[in-house]
This record gives sequence, structure tokens and C-alpha cells, in this order.
Amino acid sequence: MECVVLAAGEGKRMRPLTAKRPKVMLPLANRPMMEHLVLAARDAGISRFVFVVGYGEREIRKYFDDGSRWGIHIEYASQRHQHGTADAVKASQDFVSGPFLVMNGDMVLKQKDIADLCRKTAPCMSTSTTDHPGDFGVVMVENSRVTSLEEKSPRPKSNLINAGAYFFTPEIFAYIDDVKPSPRGELELTDALSVLISEKKLHAHTLSYWMDVGYPWDMLDANATLMESLSLENKGNIEEGVSLHGAITVGEGSVVKSGTYIEGPCIIGKNCRIGPHAYIRGATSIGDNCHIGHCTEIKNSIIMSETKIPHFNYIGDSIIGTGCNFGAGTKVANLRHDHAHIRVCGKDTRRKKFGAIIGDNVQFGINCSINVGSMVGSNALFAPGSYIEGCIGENGIIR
Repeated sequence: MECVVLAAGEGKRMRPLTAKRPKVMLPLANRPMMEHLVLAARDAGISRFVFVVGYGEREIRKYFDDGSRWGIHIEYASQRHQHGTADAVKASQDFVSGPFLVMNGDMVLKQKDIADLCRKTAPCMSTSTTDHPGDFGVVMVENSRVTSLEEKSPRPKSNLINAGAYFFTPEIFAYIDDVKPSPRGELELTDALSVLISEKKLHAHTLSYWMDVGYPWDMLDANATLMESLSLENKGNIEEGVSLHGAITVGEGSVVKSGTYIEGPCIIGKNCRIGPHAYIRGATSIGDNCHIGHCTEIKNSIIMSETKIPHFNYIGDSIIGTGCNFGAGTKVANLRHDHAHIRVCGKDTRRKKFGAIIGDNVQFGINCSINVGSMVGSNALFAPGSYIEGCIGENGIIR
């Protein structure tokens, strides 16, 4: 059986983090998010994969290559122009020969759910539940068959949604060929599914676990979930006087200096320098070649590779891109005084605690203050003592 992974999109809702990389290559638990999905599918018994790639495909091809590192075989189908999900599935037509799985590359699934979906009668759509169904395709099911599918309804009929994983036979391509451009000019897979629904052919399978990574703040929950199964692993140098509590992984070449206190789950990449006297709290992942220095506290955050947070800093509930530098005393706030939900560029995160989204290569002078819900574009520069709030574009300079 082949597994088609849709990985061609940029992920505009994930900006500025996707300015230099495709969404599926954003790190969760120090691996690209798509790698977790591929490993779950492999463990479900699938060994042949087709990656539909487009935006940033060079990075995907370089990282995954032919798949032999994971004991699988990967082929690549290019979607040169992203004309919708139906067009993406169509790009895989020449690579599949029988029943095949289709999955969006930006979600987290469990191995058992993937295996169960592959045993269903095709065509089959996976479903899940959510407390905000209006953001997704809302599904109605009777007797294990899908009876309706309504995209982003302002008045959802249920909390059951389309989870973005499907089990098809090659017959689906005939339905895709009949799809016409939507009002936004895209070929939507849901239009092909609607025909299957009208013919009472589309089966439903409810997943036991599903997590969508649609916005940057969703990465924090996914990161924490994927680290739940961590075990203690130390390939670095942990000096005397370091306190470790819970599941913690320290990569090769990394040094954790005396006086540092780390609460798991926590992942520290390769060739990092941590401490002395740093405090790293649970559900934090730190990429390769990072420096978390003296009296710096990091909580529930994703710190990507090559970033330096060296002296007297605080970062909570945030996503920090690659190659950033935080001047001494720079801090990120993560809680409103009224405890209301934090909004980012007008979008409700549904989180009472959230710090900031910082793009790549952002440089902060000493003693900068970054307010809750701030979004900073890549390559921005901030003078010492800057107060940062709201949405700052790429290459911004605050003197």
C-alpha cells in the first residue's frame, strides 16, 4: 500500500515561521512535524510513500531523501503551482497502483488510528471532534457513512469534523477530474468528496486521537504531546550540580553547566550550551547549536536551532525561530492581567498563556520587553530597551 502525504503548501497561517521553510518542516520535539506522521504510518505497516511537494520542496527532499534512513521508500510528486487539495492528490496519480492512504502533512496522528483506517472500506474519510468545528469541514454521519460535509460553517451542525486523512482507491481520480475551480480559484478535494457523499459511497472512520497544527500556537500543544513518550537519554556532558527531573534528552556535544535546573519533558539538541544556573521548564524543545545562558528561564517553548538566549532572559509559551539573539535582560510576557484569551494579529489563540512568535534571525538589544501575542517577522532588529507589541513585519528596524 502507498501512503500519499500532502506537503506542497507554504502554510501562510504559520508566517513568519514559514518564510524560509515549508510548514511540514517546522520542528516539533526537534523533528520536522511531517517526520512524526511518517513514522506513525511506517509503524502502522506502510513502507511506500509519495510526498506531494511544492513550496520549499528542496528542503523536504534533502531531509527525507529516498527514505532509507527510516526503512521506507519515498518518491516525490511535484505540485508546481498549488491549485488546491484535489490538484495535490491528482499529482500522485502516476505513483499509486492500488488502495492508498492520503494524509495532510501538518497533523499529528497515532499509529493505531492509521492502521485502523487502512482496514476500512474505501473510500473512507477520517473524522474527529473539536470544540471549534466552525474552523473545519463539519461532517454528519449515519450508519458509518458520511451524509454531509460543510466547510467552515458559521453555524456548525455538529462538533464532528473532517480530519484530513483518507483511504482511497484509484477510482478517486475520476471524481477529481470532474472537479471545477472553486470561487477562490482552487480545485477542492471536498468537491470530489461531496459527489461521493451524494452517491452514498463515502465511509467514515473516527480517530481516537488527532491534532491539527494550523497556527503557530498549535505547535506548543503538539510539541508537548509528542514529548510525552520521551525517555531519559544523555549523549552530552552534564556537569556536577545540575538537577534533572523527568524525561530529558540531551544531544551529542551539548554541555549542561552547573547550577542548571531542568524539568521534563525536555529535548536539548546537539552542540548546545546550557547554563550555568539556567532554568528550563517542562514541554520545552531546544534545537541544535543553541545557547541558553546564565539565569535564563525558558518555559513551554520551541527554540529552533542556532538561537542564543544568553543572560537574564525569560521566554514563556513562545515559538522562536532559527538564528535569533536575545540581548541580556530581554523578556517575553505570556499572561494578560485580566487572564483573557491572548490574540495574535487579531486571531484568538484560545490560550490564556501565550508569549510571542519570533521569526528567523531576529536580533534584540539588551532589556527589550516583548508583550503577549506579539508576532515578529524574520530579520527584524530592535535597539536596547525597545518595547515590542503587535505585529512587526520582516526586516523591521526599531531604534
